[in-house]
Amino acid sequence: MIYIVLLVLSYSLTYFIKNYAIKKSLVAAINERSSHTVPTPHGGGVAIAVTWCIGLVYLWVHDLIDDRLFGALATGLIISVVSFLDDLYELSAKTRLVTQAFVAALGLYLLGGLHEVSFGIVEVSNPLLTNLFAFILIIWYINLFNFLDGINGYAGAEAVFLALAGFVLFGGEHFIVLGVAVLGFLFWNWNNAKIFMGDVGSTLLGYTIAIFTLYYANIKSENLWIWIALFAPFWMDATITLIRRKLNGEKLSQAHKKHAYQRLTQAGWSHYKVTNMLCVVNIVVFTLIFLLPNIAIAFILTMILLLAIMYYIELKKPFLSRK
Repeated sequence: MIYIVLLVLSYSLTYFIKNYAIKKSLVAAINERSSHTVPTPHGGGVAIAVTWCIGLVYLWVHDLIDDRLFGALATGLIISVVSFLDDLYELSAKTRLVTQAFVAALGLYLLGGLHEVSFGIVEVSNPLLTNLFAFILIIWYINLFNFLDGINGYAGAEAVFLALAGFVLFGGEHFIVLGVAVLGFLFWNWNNAKIFMGDVGSTLLGYTIAIFTLYYANIKSENLWIWIALFAPFWMDATITLIRRKLNGEKLSQAHKKHAYQRLTQAGWSHYKVTNMLCVVNIVVFTLIFLLPNIAIAFILTMILLLAIMYYIELKKPFLSRK
């Protein structure tokens, strides 16, 4: 029953925020990074954050979530609040980065750190190295989720997929809470979006996925690679794009539309088609992980699949230098 209540809450809050944003002219401006052509309300991520918070507290009160996981996940609301202020007032890059670093460090502390990173035949258990890796992973996930929240339904669909995959693979009612919190918003964002998520939602979701990754990696080291594979369509696009822009000598803080999903829309694909393609790719990746007994093989096949897709996108819309 609680999950139906949370779903209705997310749906209703998004509707209310949409109407309020229109009334107050709080719409996303169209700039060089935009993939939309019509000014659209933003801040729908507030509905996700509020629903997520209420759901987490419910789970904690009823002893349905581990205390360490609850504390680490709840810390993400700090970055959500700061991101909301950024949506409204455009905070400086330094303020955003300091906030991200603080939240990453606090969340990692509450989680108990990352115990080890296994590379099959090699294991790294030095706490300085493992926690430095975890700290960087959290900050990168926060930012890359924000980078890839650019077209209708794309980031929301990824979050719902990860929630479903997490529940099937690991259990845990926190995944259901996340899923319904995003699903209520996604109704208004899926096709011909009526409202956008905004940084308030994308940064929170990126942080949340990072915490899930580290929490389950501490339970079993190979789970780290399961989560990295599940999230691969996002981090691979963001990472490859960042590296290519750096090699081009571009200013990384400058707005752009060079991510793979953005280049597909420039090649003529609708937002709906690109988001549906993401869903299909996610299903294939999940199937590999679920059916193959060896995560290393599943991971390698996932990388091959995604690189092939990146090559296809390059043929459709080349990555141009300094443009």
